[in-house]
Amino acid sequence: MIYVTSDIHGCYEKYTRLIERLNLKEDDRLYILGDIVDRGDGGIEVIKDVMKRENVVCLRGNHDYCASIFLEKFAVQDHSTKEDRLKEGFKLWLEDGGAETFSSFSKLDNNEKRTVLSFLDSLPFYEEISVNGQRFFLAHTVCEKAKLIDIEKCSIGDFLFGEPEYEKCYFEDMTIVTGHTPTGFIDPEYTGRIWKGNRHIAIDCGAVFGNPLGCICLDTMEEIYID
Repeated sequence: MIYVTSDIHGCYEKYTRLIERLNLKEDDRLYILGDIVDRGDGGIEVIKDVMKRENVVCLRGNHDYCASIFLEKFAVQDHSTKEDRLKEGFKLWLEDGGAETFSSFSKLDNNEKRTVLSFLDSLPFYEEISVNGQRFFLAHTVCEKAKLIDIEKCSIGDFLFGEPEYEKCYFEDMTIVTGHTPTGFIDPEYTGRIWKGNRHIAIDCGAVFGNPLGCICLDTMEEIYID
């Protein structure tokens, strides 16, 4: 079975309950569509667990991307001489949930820090997969349709900060699956629930804001929620 979740945001207990619920077999795979860190205080613990599992694949979200930059610059290197622009970005990241990640990361020994940074730097930005003959495009987020259908024109930022056009069907033969935007912002009626429409599945249910952690099985389209 192929499962997809997203935007764990340091909710380690919800993540571990999802792992227990799925009871992944050798041939199963769980994709996490980014933003495993920040806001919640268990992001580093999630990373440690994911790194041990061969059948859990994590893509890169904007919070993971920012964490890899600022943890390297301010928790590993000497940051006393950093330029003001970088320091301002670091401050904004801390205010947007990075403080929890920074605190946990700072408690690691040097080898653990390097391992975590190597993991964050290795995360892909998107993945195309096929499940039972059905094609899926997995990413933390995507940009507007006109740009994505000519993917060579896309930049890294399009898969980290892009704003999907949920009202449009991008591909006739492939379904997009994304996180990033809590589903309640797409349609208030779907707050805390997975949204589907126009060959697009949005699975960020806002777990860190008190909603369930959403997960979908691409083989059966079963929706799984961990409160």
